[in-house]
Amino acid sequence: MSDFQTYLTLGFQHIIDLNGYDHILFIIALCAAYQLKYWRNITILVTAFTIGHSLTLLLATTGVILIPSQIIEFLIPVTIFLTCILNVLAPAEQKSVRHFRLNYGVALFFGLIHGMGFSNYLRMLLGREESILQPLFAFNAGLELGQLLIVSTILAVLFFAQRVFKIRHRAWSLTISGIAAGISLILMNQTKFW
Repeated sequence: MSDFQTYLTLGFQHIIDLNGYDHILFIIALCAAYQLKYWRNITILVTAFTIGHSLTLLLATTGVILIPSQIIEFLIPVTIFLTCILNVLAPAEQKSVRHFRLNYGVALFFGLIHGMGFSNYLRMLLGREESILQPLFAFNAGLELGQLLIVSTILAVLFFAQRVFKIRHRAWSLTISGIAAGISLILMNQTKFW
């Protein structure tokens, strides 16, 4: 297996690892507000998240920015909670360009925070590499593929819930956001650093 494949696989496995469910929970919360017909918007939002964490992965693994991990571990569930609040406050229809731009900015910014969460793991892996650009790109590509798998799974469950159980989208969004918000509050309590 080439180095590229190795880091691609590590990125993919890292994002879908159920032990790191906080990142999966964020993606679920990010998707919850959107109906199936807006799958392109969801993909763009997840890519914005990837761009954000790619940037901080680069800056953090090269030592340009260093923020104590206990602060980052607390901020990650905060991003989940705030995403859930935005979902609850969002209009029932997610057609608004203004609302989508807000969500894009939020996903990009929250990606910056989540990238710092990935950085300690990646910095440990890259310790023996001469050049970090290719491994960093491969790791991020793996993360993106894993996120797209998670999004596809969420959309499939949403499709099933709407077709079989006739669940209205607003009820879906509020339920998923409520569950994710509750879990994020527990995580905030567990990771508080004061």
